[in-house]
Amino acid sequence: MSKPDHDAELDARGLFCPEPVMMLHNRINDVEPGGLLRVVATDPSTTRDIPRFCQFLGHELVSEQEKDGEFIYVIRRGE
Repeated sequence: MSKPDHDAELDARGLFCPEPVMMLHNRINDVEPGGLLRVVATDPSTTRDIPRFCQFLGHELVSEQEKDGEFIYVIRRGE
């Protein structure tokens, strides 16, 4: 069994702005600084909102991709 490439996950599928970012704001605090949080969402507005969230709050957006109508982000928590 392989180790996941993230420390925690947030499933925001089916939620619409501003809920995914509000949930992200709470969930990122459960991750240690430097840890990785994987976010899965279906709201296209997250393609704008999550990069801005990271920029303003000092987190690193490690990756973002769209696959089968889902938006998948990996965020490294800042200090």
